[in-house]
Amino acid sequence: MKVAIIYESITGNTKLLADTIEKRFTKDEIVYCGDARKFDFNIDADLYFIGSWTNRGDMTLNVKNVLRRITNKNIALFGTCGYGGSIDYFKTLESRFKSSMDETNKYLGCFICQGKMPLSVKNRYIDMIKDNPLDKNLEVSLKNYEEAVIHPDMNDLENLKKFVSDVKNNI
Repeated sequence: MKVAIIYESITGNTKLLADTIEKRFTKDEIVYCGDARKFDFNIDADLYFIGSWTNRGDMTLNVKNVLRRITNKNIALFGTCGYGGSIDYFKTLESRFKSSMDETNKYLGCFICQGKMPLSVKNRYIDMIKDNPLDKNLEVSLKNYEEAVIHPDMNDLENLKKFVSDVKNNI
């Protein structure tokens, strides 16, 4: 089996997931593991893992562009997002991620977990709370930021390994 792992990562969260996926295969099986912006479409694989950080509730444009161009392949999606308090939100993200995939592909599932956010996000929340001290939603957002700092954690990575095993078993 030939495997391509294509992703975009800014803070390193999605790269950590990609690296974890890569370790689940032999060096001979991996034909590409790297940035979506550098992917060579002449590379052919039997299985594609395509990942993105979440940008305004969806995958990045670079990853969407890759996903739209791949046809008639086995595809599993993965990603990270700053907000982690809801399985329903993860399912919404999965639906949005999947909607960019060509219908000729065989969809093998999606793994999404929370990921840490840049310090600038925390600072923005703190400034917003100073201006709006009664806004409870901002307090929730700041609390979520603090929880996100520890993700992806070991539990997330173990769940990802199980996901990869399930994908391999469904080809």
